[in-house]
Amino acid sequence: MVVGGLAFNACSTQKDKFINRNWHALNTKYNTLYNGNLAFEKGREELNSGYSDDYWEILPVERLEVTDEIKLDSEDNNPNFIIAEEKATKAIQKHSMDIKDEERNPQTDEAFLLLGKARYFDQRYIPALEAFNYILRKYTQSDKLNEATIWREKTNMRLDNPEVAIKNLKRLFKYESLKDQEYADANAVLAQCYINLNAPDTAIQKLKVAQAYTKKNPEKGRYLFIIGQLYNQLGHKDSANYAFDKVIALNRKSPRVYMINAHLKKIQNTELTDSNKEDMLEYLTDLEENRENRPFLDKIYREVAQFHLANGSDSLALAYYNKSLRATQGEKKLNALNYQSLADYYFDQDEYKTAGAYYDSTLTNLAENTRQHRNIKKKLDNLEDVIKYEDIVQNADSIITLYQMPEAERKAYFEDFIAELKRKDEAAAEKEQKRAAAGFATFANSKGGKENKGKFYFYNITSLGYGKNEFKTQWGNRTLEDDWRWSNKSKTLVSEATGEEIAENGQPTNLTEDQKYSLDFYLGRIPTDVAVIDSLKTERNFANYQLGLIYMEKFKDNMLAAAKLERVLASDPEERLILPSKYNLYKIYEESGSPLAQNMKQDIILNHPDTRYAEILLNPQAVLEGNTDSPDARYDALYKLYEQQEFFRVITQSQEYINKFTGDPIVPKFEMLKANAIGRLQGFEPFKEALNYVALTYPNNPEGKKAEQIVEEQLPKLENKEFSPETGSTGAGNWKVVFPFKIRDDEKALALMTRLEEAIKELHYKNIVSKDIYNLEDEFVVVHGFRSQDFALGFAELIKNNKDYRIKDENFVVLSDNYKIIQVHKNLESYKAQILTPKP
Repeated sequence: MVVGGLAFNACSTQKDKFINRNWHALNTKYNTLYNGNLAFEKGREELNSGYSDDYWEILPVERLEVTDEIKLDSEDNNPNFIIAEEKATKAIQKHSMDIKDEERNPQTDEAFLLLGKARYFDQRYIPALEAFNYILRKYTQSDKLNEATIWREKTNMRLDNPEVAIKNLKRLFKYESLKDQEYADANAVLAQCYINLNAPDTAIQKLKVAQAYTKKNPEKGRYLFIIGQLYNQLGHKDSANYAFDKVIALNRKSPRVYMINAHLKKIQNTELTDSNKEDMLEYLTDLEENRENRPFLDKIYREVAQFHLANGSDSLALAYYNKSLRATQGEKKLNALNYQSLADYYFDQDEYKTAGAYYDSTLTNLAENTRQHRNIKKKLDNLEDVIKYEDIVQNADSIITLYQMPEAERKAYFEDFIAELKRKDEAAAEKEQKRAAAGFATFANSKGGKENKGKFYFYNITSLGYGKNEFKTQWGNRTLEDDWRWSNKSKTLVSEATGEEIAENGQPTNLTEDQKYSLDFYLGRIPTDVAVIDSLKTERNFANYQLGLIYMEKFKDNMLAAAKLERVLASDPEERLILPSKYNLYKIYEESGSPLAQNMKQDIILNHPDTRYAEILLNPQAVLEGNTDSPDARYDALYKLYEQQEFFRVITQSQEYINKFTGDPIVPKFEMLKANAIGRLQGFEPFKEALNYVALTYPNNPEGKKAEQIVEEQLPKLENKEFSPETGSTGAGNWKVVFPFKIRDDEKALALMTRLEEAIKELHYKNIVSKDIYNLEDEFVVVHGFRSQDFALGFAELIKNNKDYRIKDENFVVLSDNYKIIQVHKNLESYKAQILTPKP
């Protein structure tokens, strides 16, 4: 009874007795807070294991992944931190002894500290700040005040208030005596604040203090590594290497990842010379061959590749870049760097198609809306045309070469091709069989294999996991769809000459097993029609011409450009390609100082005397922007004709200028203007065909992209041919009165327009009158803007019967939506039959 009474009295939080204070202190420390701290440490371990540092950027002082979102509640947060917060809250609620505004339980301040830290690591910084401030305000005699202050300033820093954190920490140094670890932690917080404020020199000094006072070797290694990074940022490579040497000297005392990256940073900071070349290779080889460095081989291989590239050993460099790509653990930045290095190498070697493929892979590993992503995207856009036209040339060359072969030679070629294909397929199958057998053997000898021996594999989790991994190894991640085995079905080339789809490897797509090894199949695919071969030659010449311009203008590669243009002239090209090819070759020769420039100039002047190019060579002033004969001036004049609805003249003159200025950047604008004129004059289907031509011929040009956008977004809205019913319609809308005329009677139409405008003015109406071209033979005079059919019919009746007007020209009233369909599809006769003809 006595013991029970003592226990009951000790439970009270309102009695300031020795037994009460110690009862609640012990329960807080060894029960609630103990479990809370266990959950907190488990949460921190999970954060550390799931966090990956980005060694390509300045490391944060604290290993914590921070988002831009400021959280206020605990929804979707780490459950361990939620448990820690709940335990801290429970300790405060059940064991706090706030008597006469003084806390008598010495463990309550630690409960508030745990509460604040749990909220901090859950990135709920404002509630965390409240907890730390409460300690500083309420527990003025606590031994946790310095620690609470440091945590509060870390929180202020996370809330983007580094200036406040710096001010408060300086006050802490001035007025308080700190333990070594507290002094290290406070300086580490200051260092991060100065990094955030872009003051790396001051951050370095604070980190030097922090690494000197901390007792935790992992922290020491991290601080020293960041010091090296900051020195690199300032351009002090010697000081950076001194810091990296200190990281390396820690060896196994701190995480190995710091040591390896310190080695690599030192290598990057060392300029390669003849005197240190052998030492550097030995250094890299030691890193590569050290078994403990296997988890870091991806980065080591990249540095070896960089060394060989700088040393002129290109083949070794390429091999190590690819080894780095195979070894990487999905680190996107490293993948992007390797792909970009490979792309830049092939770009410098003028292998633009290969470079384009690597730039494409680079983009997939870069974050969008970054400067680097935009730069690579721009480079890749410039290469898209190169890849497209090189594929056309390669495909045409292959077919033409096979066409020109003697029959026996052609047969022998394909027999060798099929034999090599079979050899590769058999070797691949044998390799796959050995790999699968080895994989299953390893699994059978594993613990899971022995435990699940004899079980149906659908119920064997380990076996299922192995199967999934095998599938991913062979096929990668595939969408659930038909033909899932084709890794990139979209990357095919369609020959305009043959209409056949060709994959990137030059083979037809979707071959059956019989076709793949059939000699007759391959022989039968070679065109025999001379017209098809001539069409392929035309495709090839145009592609080579376009490649010549791209290499000359976008890549400044005059040697490649000249080779392409010279090949055009040597391949019996169309007339429209001859003169611009000669003129661009003249410009290339002139820029390189070749004597061929003068020969080409005389060729143009003598053989093409009445052309614009000859005029330019004889009189350079002819190309001035203000010249009325320049392409820009002609486009402006033609656009004015388009606005005046001279669509037929626009179409014919556009084609004339397209032929005349082939190769000039203005040609796509003429093509787009021509397409619009075709649409206005001939209707929907010809307009669609013309737009598709512009989109496919100039895919990377602004006009080509605009045409593609119209085809995808606007044409589907115009495709409808169904008229809205009008008879008996009482609904409001926009109606028109239309007067049809033949174009040969244009004077009558213009006279009617004048009379209608006068009548509208006298009647105080607000309608507008226009003259709209319908087709090559017909045009309309249209009065727009009637709010109902009755108003439109009333106006037509009024001007017909009123003695002041007596306008008796044929006309009809039409709903605006139907008039739009008539103009888009040129189906006036259908409209008359469906709408104007009364139904029986």
